[in-house]
Amino acid sequence: MASGKGGVGKSTLAANLAVALVRLGQKVGLLDADIYGPSQQVMMGIDEKPFVDKSDNKLLTIERHGVRVATLGAVMSADQPAAWRGPMVMKAVDQLLGGVRWGRLDVLVVDLPPGTGDVQLTLTQRVSLSGAVIVTTPQEVALIDARKGLNLFRKSSIPLLGIVENMSYYLCPQCGREEAIFTRGGGRRTAEALQVPFLGEIPLDPRIVIGGDSGSPIVALAPESPAARAYLGVAEAVARSLAG
Repeated sequence: MASGKGGVGKSTLAANLAVALVRLGQKVGLLDADIYGPSQQVMMGIDEKPFVDKSDNKLLTIERHGVRVATLGAVMSADQPAAWRGPMVMKAVDQLLGGVRWGRLDVLVVDLPPGTGDVQLTLTQRVSLSGAVIVTTPQEVALIDARKGLNLFRKSSIPLLGIVENMSYYLCPQCGREEAIFTRGGGRRTAEALQVPFLGEIPLDPRIVIGGDSGSPIVALAPESPAARAYLGVAEAVARSLAG
């Protein structure tokens, strides 16, 4: 789960995608690789420290909503900055990949930090990735950075599963009218121009924020809501791509 720009809803999509894949019958892990700003401990409702198995010194995942989660946010204090240079960041990524007992998984969703830096390069060089999902909002300023992230994976020969347009529109709960707050359709146009799949549009819904802050992603909190169904649609498209 990648984006060239911060604040586009990448971590929220990662959490909801993971829960949605579980609902599709997959065994799913969620790796929070945003070393400087981990957030999955909040979004998945984790408030305990992970257990270390002394027999092999591996961290055990913490399970929430059927998803096995590993995040540095469960280890570090909420206000503690990770003031680390590149080599330490790469070591932390290695620890999350190889120092965690993931068990048998069908899918490991990786929540990447924004940009095209050390974490992205470490993953593309050391792990055989099945594919990348690019997250953007409709505005051109976000799409510029989304294209940069997409091209990084292309140059690394990582399959592109597609683009998701987040915050695509606001759906009025009273009248059902759709309102394009930040314009609409930029993600679809970019996908068509770059010849990659367009995975779907995620609407603005206050319950997405409520669910993320309370540790219950909207796919679990309100599974019949339009937003949850949109996330499920993305999960179905991703599952088809991975199976194909």
